[in-house]
Amino acid sequence: MVVIRLSRGGAKSRPFFNIVVADKRNRRDGKFIERIGFYNPIATEKEESIRLAQDRLSYWQGVGAQASPTVERLIKQAAKKAA
Repeated sequence: MVVIRLSRGGAKSRPFFNIVVADKRNRRDGKFIERIGFYNPIATEKEESIRLAQDRLSYWQGVGAQASPTVERLIKQAAKKAA
């Protein structure tokens, strides 16, 4: 099964997450199919906290990829911010 989930990066106490499309059997920070965005939970007001390629997201959801609950929340947050 293909899932859309977060992959952690950054340093200790400075998390940074990539939003990736990956096979469910792969490790969280392991091999992925495509990177479709990022999420920076500690971004300041000047910095961009979330970016998501909506066209790629809709493509992957169209072919059956399931988003994790956290990514679902971030998708709603990005849609609200864009509107």
